[in-house]
Amino acid sequence: MSHLNGPRLRVLVITEDDPLYVIRFFEPFFLDFPHDEMELLAVTVSRAFHEPMWKTARRMWRFYGPVDFLRLCARFALVKLRGESIEKLARQHGVPVLPTVSVNDPAYIGQVRALKPDVIVSVAAPEIFRKDILASAAKRCINIHSGRLPKYRGMMPNFWQLLHGEKCATVTVHEMAEKLDAGAVLRTLEFPLRDRDSLHRVITETKRAGAGLIIETLRQIRAGTDQPQPLDMSQAGYFKFPQPPDVKAFRRRGHRML
Repeated sequence: MSHLNGPRLRVLVITEDDPLYVIRFFEPFFLDFPHDEMELLAVTVSRAFHEPMWKTARRMWRFYGPVDFLRLCARFALVKLRGESIEKLARQHGVPVLPTVSVNDPAYIGQVRALKPDVIVSVAAPEIFRKDILASAAKRCINIHSGRLPKYRGMMPNFWQLLHGEKCATVTVHEMAEKLDAGAVLRTLEFPLRDRDSLHRVITETKRAGAGLIIETLRQIRAGTDQPQPLDMSQAGYFKFPQPPDVKAFRRRGHRML
């Protein structure tokens, strides 16, 4: 389908500053984005977790444990030395960067409305979107979530799916609602999990696979063939950030963090 079949879909992407994992979504996304069908208006890159660095470091220390935390820090230092970031990648592909402290800030919402996006795409955005930002997209506000909904609502769905012995991680694109991970499902893919797996592998590969899933969802929205499937919230679960006992159980299953 080319732009001759109708106007290009106007897309704004909101994400978090993560040069280790979330960037793996954007590497194929920027490369494969169909510019003849859609216009990528801008990308907004928010600070991860919206908390002081020491709090994030403490969270990661408790999650990964001392050895893997130091390995993760070494990887993080390496990508920083290389200057790798989602913002840099966006600029290399000619995508404008639209900064903000919060996606719910009225000044930012005014800038977004001036861009007139048809679709706002959240990729690991670190904030809950309130009604004003949700209403700023003409067609849909969508999110990609690496877990089956509504069972694996919440944080770190890949971790919990591995811990619970799921055969696949279900990557889900869904409409955004004011209630977290509660909007209708637009598209899914099943990513096979191994009996003894690595959280690093699963997060990395589901991010890469998610790029194509988002592009196909955007194509459906542009064509008007998307069919949102409402969630049965009576089946809903919710998972918080894993705690050290959860990580111990994860390792007992034979899984690795990195």
